[in-house]
Amino acid sequence: MQPLRRHSKHQPKGPVVLVVMDGIGRGAGDEADAVTIAQTPTLDRLWVPGVRCELRAHGKSVGLPSDDDMGNSEVGHNALGAGKVYAQGAKLVNAAIATGALFEGAAWKQIVERGARGGAVHFIGLLSDGNVHSHLDHLEALLAAAAKAGGKKLYVHALLDGRDVPPTSALEYVDRTERYLAGLRTSGVDARIVSGGGRMVITMDRYEADWAMVERGWHTHVLADQRVFGSATEAVTALRAEKPGVIDQDLPPFTVAPATPIVDGDAVVFFNFRGDRAIEISRAFDDVTFDRFDRVRTPDVVYAGMMEYDGDLHIPKRYLVTPPAIERPMGEILAAAHVSQLAISETQKYGHVTYFWNGNRSGKFDDGTETYVEIASDNVPFNERPWMKAAEITDRLIKELRTGTHRFARVNYANGDMVGHTGAFDATVLAVEAVDLQLARLQAAVRELEGILVVTADHGNADEMFQRDKAGKVQRDKRTGQPVVKTSHTLNPVPFLIDDPLRGDRYEIDPERCKHAGIANVTATCLELLGFVPPDDLEHSLLRFR
Repeated sequence: MQPLRRHSKHQPKGPVVLVVMDGIGRGAGDEADAVTIAQTPTLDRLWVPGVRCELRAHGKSVGLPSDDDMGNSEVGHNALGAGKVYAQGAKLVNAAIATGALFEGAAWKQIVERGARGGAVHFIGLLSDGNVHSHLDHLEALLAAAAKAGGKKLYVHALLDGRDVPPTSALEYVDRTERYLAGLRTSGVDARIVSGGGRMVITMDRYEADWAMVERGWHTHVLADQRVFGSATEAVTALRAEKPGVIDQDLPPFTVAPATPIVDGDAVVFFNFRGDRAIEISRAFDDVTFDRFDRVRTPDVVYAGMMEYDGDLHIPKRYLVTPPAIERPMGEILAAAHVSQLAISETQKYGHVTYFWNGNRSGKFDDGTETYVEIASDNVPFNERPWMKAAEITDRLIKELRTGTHRFARVNYANGDMVGHTGAFDATVLAVEAVDLQLARLQAAVRELEGILVVTADHGNADEMFQRDKAGKVQRDKRTGQPVVKTSHTLNPVPFLIDDPLRGDRYEIDPERCKHAGIANVTATCLELLGFVPPDDLEHSLLRFR
């Protein structure tokens, strides 16, 4: 590793402290935006021209397949800690299949073990090559590997697209899949499409907008009690004839004879890689206590998603593709330069400022220069105590900073994200206000030490608490007139600001550099604030020195 070089124009007197306000993005400023509605005098005071900008924290800026993909805390902290954009989503799945890493994982081995013992392996997902939620190449690779591992009953549950691909192209994908399954049958494998339906009718709901979709999917895939056809092709053809003009995503659910329910001893893979429309069906399989609909029965299966769809809530419990291997994250760079570091958060996000920040590595790079502090989270619903452990984190952080030991500190306040996930609007407003209060305390302490305070977020959440329609307007329940609650992350940018009372006119945030920048640019920026020249392979710093 090349040693860090001293910066010729800047050397800080005190520590550099990076605050990650988890889930606090820059929203539309309307009734859905709990961040704007909250009283945030500290953030308002810190939002100073010349030392502020907005950064992208979703989609391609954090390595996800498309800019329609929400960011999340894991990829966000990967980007913040790495200073580079690593492949996530489809790109990561492609690599995991190509290298064989997917098939060496514990989850996959549990899946195929069920198949080798005589259980069926069921593959549920979007039958498409749109590469937004899934890709048929991935399904075929999984089917081939399962057959090679001894699986004799391989069943596909086909969610029909017509949204990321042409609207009536379903039979193209059904035909391709049927041809592939026919090839597996020549080797003695019972390989069939056993159920299906349009993606906007069954299974693939998101943001808890319509759990009835997931219930219909459960009945289709698990209970196999929907209308029966001789084949998937027959089903699509007949359903189109009955409803002229219907497009694929709106086709009703169907099963294929002979009815093939999911039963005890089977395994299930949800092969979509994108998370938003995979979370709810994963919860239906994984959650021990579940009250969204009557599951009728819950078979004893090994269930795995293609990826971890929600790292905050760990949905699903098993997944096939692990996070990316990240080279030389900031923590390692600073450790090699013997720069003392502090990482602190409460339990809910402790792994984010350590494991994910460090490039998905457990442990420290240098015990002598690194200090990790975990404040135990309360075991209560987040909306009941939206302040969470923000005050206790700040207490300990200020105490640590005053020792003079740490040149760089990173802290995560979990409130905006964890309370935002509950959908409780008023509690989320309080959560944002709790973080703002701690920022005021922290700003005063860092200024006392002649240090630099840097504030950003890993993604949005609290900034958009209600669903929007295609025109961007807040959706309302037709019966009550109340806004439809949203509990997911957002596609909004996040704030980035610097508080450095000793800055004078020596540097500023360059607005041109910010135009297309993402949160991966924070790493090089912090290295410059620490008085170092960032390595050339990092995303560029946002600073312009005079």
